[in-house]
Amino acid sequence: MTVAQRDGWRRPGPTPEQRRNDVWFGLAVTALALVSLTLAHSAGAFLLGPPPSGPEQLLWTVAVTLPLVWRRRWPATTLLIVSAAFIAAQARSAPETQLSSWALFSALYTVGAWGPDRRLARRLRIGVIATMFAWLGVYYAVSIRHIPPNAFADADGPVPPMLATMVSGVLINGLFFGFAYFFGETSWVAARREHELRAQAEELRRSQAEARERAVLGERVRIARELHDVVAHHVSVMGVQASACRRVWDRDPGKAQAALTAIEQTARTAVDELRRMLGLLRTTGGTDAERTAPGDVEHIGELVERARTAGLTATLGVYGDPVPLPGSVSQAAYRVTQEAVTNTLKHAGAGLLDVRVRYLAREMEVDVTDDGRVGGRADTAGLGLIGMRERVSAHDGVLEAGPRAGGGWRVRARFPLAADPLSGTPPEPLDAQPTAAGAERSA
Repeated sequence: MTVAQRDGWRRPGPTPEQRRNDVWFGLAVTALALVSLTLAHSAGAFLLGPPPSGPEQLLWTVAVTLPLVWRRRWPATTLLIVSAAFIAAQARSAPETQLSSWALFSALYTVGAWGPDRRLARRLRIGVIATMFAWLGVYYAVSIRHIPPNAFADADGPVPPMLATMVSGVLINGLFFGFAYFFGETSWVAARREHELRAQAEELRRSQAEARERAVLGERVRIARELHDVVAHHVSVMGVQASACRRVWDRDPGKAQAALTAIEQTARTAVDELRRMLGLLRTTGGTDAERTAPGDVEHIGELVERARTAGLTATLGVYGDPVPLPGSVSQAAYRVTQEAVTNTLKHAGAGLLDVRVRYLAREMEVDVTDDGRVGGRADTAGLGLIGMRERVSAHDGVLEAGPRAGGGWRVRARFPLAADPLSGTPPEPLDAQPTAAGAERSA
C-alpha cells in the first residue's frame, strides 16, 4: 500500500456490538460518577469551593459522563459536549471531579482512535487541550484572590508555594492530556496497520492463486506440446507409409509388406513413447527435462531414417566438431527437427529432405530443408510452429521458418553456446535475422 493510500484510509465505524458496549460503558461511568458525587458530599470534599444545589450537581455530573454512550459513533460531538460540560461544571464548583476527568480523557482518546477525518480529529484535540489549559490559567487567576494568608504556612522548599502549585497543576494536566492524545493516535495507527496487513494478506492470497493458475496453464501447455511432439510425428509417418502401401499393394507386394512392417514398428514406438511420457507426467518430482519424452541430437538420425522409410530421399549431415550440449538444449534441437520432419511428411508433398546439424564457434544449429510445395501451408496458429518457437526462445535462440529462395521450405533453429563450456558462463542471446517472406507451415 502506498503512502497516499495509507494517508487516505478511514477507519471503519464501530460495529453494532461495539456500539452496545459503548452504551454500557457510558452508563457504568455515569453510575460511578454519581457514587463519587455522593462520597464527595459525605466527606465534605468541596475542593472547588461551595457547591451549587443538589439537582444542579446531578445535572453537571450526568452531562459530563453520559455522552460517552455515543463516544465511537459520534466521537467529535461527544468530545465537544464532554469538554464544554466539564468546564461549566468546574466553573459552577461541582464537587465531582474524579470520574468527570476520566470521561474527558476517554472522549479525547476516542477522537484520536476513531475520528474518521484525521485533520479534524487532530485540530479538535489540540483545540480542546489548549482550551483546557486556558481554563486552568483562568482558574488559577481567580483562585489567587481567595487564598487565605495562612494557606501555605507549612510550606518548606526552594520554590515559592503558589508557583509550585501552578507548576504541579500544569505538569499533571500535561501528562493527562498528553497520554490521551498519544494513546488515541497509537490506537488509530494500530488499526491502520492491521488493515494494511489484511490487505497484504489478501493480495498475497490472490498472487498465490494466480501463480497456481499460471502453473496449471503452463503444465497444460507442456503436456499439449509433448503430446504433439511424441504422437503427431509417428502418426504422420504411419499415415504416409499407409498411403504408400495402398498405392503399391497390387504392383509391388514386397514394398507393401515393407511399408506395413514400418507402420507396425512406428506404431509400437509411438505407443512406447506415449506410455513413457504419460508415466513421467504423473510423477511429482524431477525436472522438466526428466519428465518429458526422451530425445536428443544423437537420435536425429532415427528421424531421418523414418523419413526414408516413408518414401523420402533423406540425408543427414553433421558439420563441425560436436560438443557436449546441455540436456534441455539437446532435447529442444531434437524436438524442432522432429517437428520440421513431421511437417514435411504431412504438408509438403516433398521428395527430398535434407537435415543438417552444425556446431559453430558460438552456436549450434539444426537446419531442415525440403523441396515441397509452399502454397496451401499457411496457418500461423499451428501448434507445431508455436511449440518450436517456445522451445527455441526458452534457450535465447532464434527460429527461422519459411519458403526457400530456390523452392521448398526451410526450418533453421540456432541455439547459443557458452564460449567455454567448463567456465559456466551463460551464453549470449542471438540476434534474430529476418525470416524469408511467405506463408508459414503449421503442424
